Amino acid sequence: MRTSSTIRTRKSVKRATDRATKRTTRAAAALAAGALALSLTACGDDDNGGGDNGSQGGDKETAATVTLPQLDGESLEVAAVWTGAEQENFKKVLDEFEKRTGAEVTFVPAQDPIINFLGSKIAGGAPPDVVMLPQPGAIKQAVDKGWAKPLGAEATKELTENYSQGWQDIGKVGDQQYGVYYKAANKSLIWYNAQVFENAGAAEPKTWDELLTAARTVYDSGVTPFSVGGADGWTLTDWFENVYLSQAGPEKYDQLAKHEIKWTDPSVKEALTTLAEIWGEKDYVAGGAAGALQTEFPASVTQTFTGGDQPKAGMVYEGDFVQVNIGETDAEVGTDAKVFPFPAVGDTAPVVSGGDAAVILEDSKAAQALATWLASPDAATIQAKLGGYLSPNKNVDASAYPNDVQKKIAEALVAAGDDFRFDMSDQAPQAFGGTPGKGEWKALQDFLKNPEDVAGAQAKLEADAAAAYGG
Repeated sequence: MRTSSTIRTRKSVKRATDRATKRTTRAAAALAAGALALSLTACGDDDNGGGDNGSQGGDKETAATVTLPQLDGESLEVAAVWTGAEQENFKKVLDEFEKRTGAEVTFVPAQDPIINFLGSKIAGGAPPDVVMLPQPGAIKQAVDKGWAKPLGAEATKELTENYSQGWQDIGKVGDQQYGVYYKAANKSLIWYNAQVFENAGAAEPKTWDELLTAARTVYDSGVTPFSVGGADGWTLTDWFENVYLSQAGPEKYDQLAKHEIKWTDPSVKEALTTLAEIWGEKDYVAGGAAGALQTEFPASVTQTFTGGDQPKAGMVYEGDFVQVNIGETDAEVGTDAKVFPFPAVGDTAPVVSGGDAAVILEDSKAAQALATWLASPDAATIQAKLGGYLSPNKNVDASAYPNDVQKKIAEALVAAGDDFRFDMSDQAPQAFGGTPGKGEWKALQDFLKNPEDVAGAQAKLEADAAAAYGG
């Protein structure tokens, strides 16, 4: 529904008053967000991302940094939900592992929810040796079910040398290390069609109110402001998490992630009400709510960067991996497609991350060697060069990334150290935070359809969370 200008003004005044009185600024988070904002101001032309495997960027060769055993005659299966270019690029990393060790590695396409996929594989007596799990909650479930095996000394050593403590801890269950976060995502970015912004005279916003102003400016120029991939419920959880982290603060974020506070909490109401200022504004979402709910994530990106100066939308929210999908269009990152940090809703801009961790299911020398390889800068550098990928490995040289935008995003993520928050839905039990058509994904899809029903969305979210968390 269209929100009246009177209601928008009243809400803006209330938010400004709340911000002035809450004073919940967190210095570390502000520093990390500030570094991100500064780092994204340079959006230059693409650099040469070529070079051989094992180089740190361009054609500059470097020696191998990790020692791997000879595994001639050994075979491994690695499962992940990745498709398209993401899958093909990861296979190049596996190819290099094969060259260095003599092992044979087969990629096994998995389906969401991945825990269910693994359950069927294990029940059939054919589990993959290693799986890339996209949620800490899924790692914990795999451990609780007795499927996951701890990392050995070599993999743990490689992880300790190359990752901040925060990224190590996300892969732990209790005090035991199970996961290597090979792939990360900076999920606090909004990408925009540079021509649309130029034609409209819109400026990159730094605050939520400025984002609403930019949206109105784009709308008035004749282009729908936002593209939303609502058919994939995870995109909606990411929207919520950025608003909630910035508005409610990191302590509340951590409490809600653990279900220590309920989804009926006033802080959730405030975040949903804020989201409704975009989701509930008539003609602000491409195709309306019905269209957005039929738009999958890849299409939400490509429709923003095709159609000349009249695309279906001027902006699309999602992480650094959006570049893979922009690559399917004629738009060039840094010139036609630009990016700004998710604006501050509260006192500080959010820094939300996600990622995929390698977890061993069938313990062997070869599986441990693969985990060690994926924890090394050698492996991450190969995929960094190919684009659409971000590594939390602090020893990957930024020059490996194929364009200035990606370099700056990677530098900002590493510079944030431990001062970030991991994707909230990925920390939840998969039944709530990671299952299509259920839990948080479905509740937020229903909210996108009817953003006036804040109380109903809260009640549904809490009921599903209580069931998934066990009370």
